[in-house]
Amino acid sequence: MEVSRETDEKYMRLAIKEAQEAFDSQEVPVGAVIVSGGRVVGRGHNLVETLVDVTAHAEIQAITAAASTLGGKYLTDCTLYVTVEPCVMCAGALAWSQIGRIVYGASDAKRGYSRIGASLLHPRTKVTSGVLAEECEMLMVDFFAKLR
Repeated sequence: MEVSRETDEKYMRLAIKEAQEAFDSQEVPVGAVIVSGGRVVGRGHNLVETLVDVTAHAEIQAITAAASTLGGKYLTDCTLYVTVEPCVMCAGALAWSQIGRIVYGASDAKRGYSRIGASLLHPRTKVTSGVLAEECEMLMVDFFAKLR
């Protein structure tokens, strides 16, 4: 599952577009896409406020869409691109999906899964962090500055 930095950035830009949709809808701007075999099979952005559902995170939306597209619950041959490090809840869902790889942009020191430990993920899941991190982080900074 070797992928170039260029490919990672290409798909992270799609996740950033999803995050911008969330931003424009007054949702916390996190976006996600799931890729399999060079095609996007799932995408999503935060819908927590819209759906009044604390579980409606971007990753959960993308997992549901990908499983539906692929016709199965396991995403072993897929890569998730997400603008912010997944939270513990999303890391658990990603573990259950057995996702092959996770690529995230900005770290989340307060709520990111890594503060508890990578053992939350499936043992075969590979993780790449920091892809277009500054762009991903600026969306979050701008969003919360706007709220204040």
